[in-house]
Amino acid sequence: MDIGVVLQCTPPSSRVIELARVAETHGFSHVWTFDSHLLWQEPYVIYSQILAATRKVTVGPMVTNPATRDQTVTASVFATLNEMFGNRTICGIGRGDSAVRTVGDKPTTLATLRESVEVIRELGNGRSARVGDIEVRFPWAADSRLEVWVAGYGPKALELTGQVADGFILQLADPDITAWTIGKVRASAEAAGRDPLSVKICVAAPAYVTDGSQAGLEHARDQCRWFGGMVGNHVADIVAKYGTGGDVPAALTDYIAGRQGYDYNQHGRAGNTHADFVPDEIVDRFCLIGTPDEQLARLWELEQLGVAQFAVYLQHDAKTATLEAYGEQVLPRLNRQVTAIRAAGLS
Repeated sequence: MDIGVVLQCTPPSSRVIELARVAETHGFSHVWTFDSHLLWQEPYVIYSQILAATRKVTVGPMVTNPATRDQTVTASVFATLNEMFGNRTICGIGRGDSAVRTVGDKPTTLATLRESVEVIRELGNGRSARVGDIEVRFPWAADSRLEVWVAGYGPKALELTGQVADGFILQLADPDITAWTIGKVRASAEAAGRDPLSVKICVAAPAYVTDGSQAGLEHARDQCRWFGGMVGNHVADIVAKYGTGGDVPAALTDYIAGRQGYDYNQHGRAGNTHADFVPDEIVDRFCLIGTPDEQLARLWELEQLGVAQFAVYLQHDAKTATLEAYGEQVLPRLNRQVTAIRAAGLS
């Protein structure tokens, strides 16, 4: 299993670049960032500096959207970065949340998302794409390689992901919900004539490594409670469309009953007062909180479900400590465990 990290482009940008560099030294495979141009600094400018300061990590947004980013410009940015730094980019994309809502817009339709996935992937891989009635191509990008991963929760978004995406991004780490979403994505891929296992699975959630004490656990929960509020925005849209008691698991929808609204000025921020409705149970289910042993147990459970990457949201007060704990106490043991199991299976 790969381990990535998700950063916000919060000033100073030099700190974002340094965290990315430190993550690479600890064995992280991917560096993702939020893409909300009003709330934080412009990520694509920062990507060029991250790529220049590192040697191996793959870099991209978690996630961009088709509303605030023109699809051909997005593809051009990735193809340019690939030419400069050697095919080390990835495009995570969804319908849009904080980037579009802060400018008074709404998430795009799934049809628009589908078109954008196809255009960005074709152009980003040096092929031609149809935009409206025009066929376009980057004549300078023949060697560019780019995967496009789709983020979503609802049944229709999961169906689209299985049909067209290179990877699926699930922004929570609850094993039961993870299993349900993976099943939906893979069934859709198979129905579309694709190899279900060809769609890579990424689970993204905050991770906070504790010392095993009750005080440490409570502090970690408070630092990560914002995440349940963020997920609640998407869940509220799902409930509005599908209702409750249907195909969508109650484990995903029930907890937003006490949701009163959301302030995007506090989006993705520890101490977000609009996440007070999120109970400890949801924080524990959606995030990875606990000792290195407890972190490993959840990671192994996710790996067994078919998760190829866990991406650590690093929006709390222990950024460097989390990178160090993962690099020194979690990643090496996880790699040894996976290697041993695979070796046993091959013997």
